[in-house]
Amino acid sequence: MENVTPHSLNIEQCKRISATAIESVDSFSDKQIVLSYSGGRIAVTGSGMKIVNFSKTSGSFAATGDITSVRYLAKGLGLKSRLFK
Repeated sequence: MENVTPHSLNIEQCKRISATAIESVDSFSDKQIVLSYSGGRIAVTGSGMKIVNFSKTSGSFAATGDITSVRYLAKGLGLKSRLFK
């Protein structure tokens, strides 16, 4: 099994999200933010999303908005990558 750095994720009243051990912000818009951590990716969806803090050196991340869902996406190749090698 791969080494996964321990991380935390905290949501406050569906208006603010904070996380630790984040390696990068892969994409962001006012509707979705996709983050990478050692175990894969995290997709945060909602409306009016704004990143208020991200530090690549410390791994801290914070955003505000109306958060409707958080999904953990497994690390690995997507379907498109596997089909078109």
